[in-house]
Amino acid sequence: MKGRIQPDRVLDARGLLCPLPIVETAKAVARLEVGQVLEVLSDDFGVLADMPAWCKGTGHELVEMREEPRRIVCQIRRTH
Repeated sequence: MKGRIQPDRVLDARGLLCPLPIVETAKAVARLEVGQVLEVLSDDFGVLADMPAWCKGTGHELVEMREEPRRIVCQIRRTH
């Protein structure tokens, strides 16, 4: 992963439980242009496994994922 960059959009998925953070991420990524970055904020620690799997399955790039107190921050770049 390449490190923190300035996101083009932020999705606040805090308060949503599996599978909703991934569902909302998919919708948000679909609204981005290729090359743009979405930052996802989640307090569902299931995204630690789900987000890398979703990115691998869809072909989008997981730029960064970090754990902060009471939340996970993911950055995803739309690749196609």
